[in-house]
Parts: sequence; structure tokens; C-alpha cells
Amino acid sequence: MFDIFKNKSKLNKLKKEYKCLIEQPYKLSNVTSLESDKKQLEAQKILEQIEVLQHV
Repeated sequence: MFDIFKNKSKLNKLKKEYKCLIEQPYKLSNVTSLESDKKQLEAQKILEQIEVLQHV
């Protein structure tokens, strides 16, 4: 009943952030490839953190 008040786990937060970041490079690729590459790198770092947390 009170699950809506629980804090999200770090893993869920990272997955949500990754999902947002993975969509941005596609949108930015039409504007500037440098910004797109930066967002892709950020997403890759978060994915690595997700993988580490899943194996713990």
C-alpha cells in the first residue's frame, strides 16, 4: 500500500537515466555529432554502472 513512498533503488534510477541518455544522441546527431558523442559516452558510463550493480 505504501510502496509509492519508497525510494527508488540506485539501479532503477540508473536505468531511468540511461534510458533518457540513450535517446538524446539520436536527436542530437542531426544537430551536432560532438554533442551526440558526449551523450553516448555518458550513457555508456551509466550502463557500466548498471552492469556492476546487477552482478553484485
